Amino acid sequence: MNIEGLFAQWGEMGSVTALGAAIGLLFGFFAHRSRFCLRSAVIEFARHTREGKLTVWLFTFSTAVLLTQLFVVLGWLDVSGARQLSARGSLSGAAIGGAMFGTGMILARGCSSRLMVLAAQGNLRALLSGLVFAVTAQAALTGVLSPVRLAMASWWTVEGGASRDILALTGIGHTGGIVFAAIWLAAALVWARRQHVRFWGWFGAIGVGVMVALAWLMTYLFSRAAFDLVVPIQSLSFTGPAADTLMLVLSPPGQALKFDLGLVPGVFLGAFISAALWRELKLEGFQGGQAMRRYIAGAFLMGFGGMLAGGCAVGAGISGAAVFTLTSWVTLSTIWGAAMLTDRLVDRGDEVVHSPAAIDPKFDPELSASYARP
Repeated sequence: MNIEGLFAQWGEMGSVTALGAAIGLLFGFFAHRSRFCLRSAVIEFARHTREGKLTVWLFTFSTAVLLTQLFVVLGWLDVSGARQLSARGSLSGAAIGGAMFGTGMILARGCSSRLMVLAAQGNLRALLSGLVFAVTAQAALTGVLSPVRLAMASWWTVEGGASRDILALTGIGHTGGIVFAAIWLAAALVWARRQHVRFWGWFGAIGVGVMVALAWLMTYLFSRAAFDLVVPIQSLSFTGPAADTLMLVLSPPGQALKFDLGLVPGVFLGAFISAALWRELKLEGFQGGQAMRRYIAGAFLMGFGGMLAGGCAVGAGISGAAVFTLTSWVTLSTIWGAAMLTDRLVDRGDEVVHSPAAIDPKFDPELSASYARP
């Protein structure tokens, strides 16, 4: 790719934004086709079922880690300057924020990226939840919730550099990271065969993982080629980008563009194209006030928790994990733990023990259409 040529034609800012839109479009398409969803993976694991949702997530996770570490070993990528590794991190923010995000993910019946994908196919519940998520994230970043977030993040911090790099802390290096990812990818392949995971399930999930690794690589290459613009080395996340996109819409025209502002519209468009091609566009609303309260509460927890943790289910759980950031792995662990606990206390309590949702994890009156096989 001739990056200098793109800069000359579209400008540095326009090229970086277009990059975000292109990667986002492919991410949205693959995420929609594969039904990629951390919430579904957690529920399947917690309820000891074998429906392939966990396998789909493992394909994405292992692919993203494997390719990212391979790019580093080949000398194509240097992530040492990325914010997730170079800046001071917050372990308290990662732990508490991850727990809040995991709880909210169960209540809202989808993580932030999944809500965006569902909104693109006409799910109005996901659209409202996404808006609440973005508003809360912005409030936690620079608004009324910012002092609370900063206070909680300051409780337990860790220096940037080697102190945040699990590969350096453990001494296994990038080769060890590749071996780790290869083992999980092999496991996903075995489980996919046993569970008869459909083509778009595993192929789309791999595509999602490729987009995470590709974002790391391309933003690094763009950062090296840029002259007038500082291009952050980053991958995919949806907490900060959702808040930035909201502020772009609400602010006067002429705001500076960047990778994140191309990412969110790209994901929405990619998921919409997938839904349109497979005739899955369908308007869906709430089934009652109680469901609406649940979704709003979940979106609020995800918005604040994601900003406190410095990443969401994709930003920390996939992108951050792919570069073995300590805080990202803490966030991913607490997302899983809190989500499993919330599922047990809220969705598997005595009041629903005999309901279809407790017996069949695929049964979800709010998102049943999202699990339908094409």
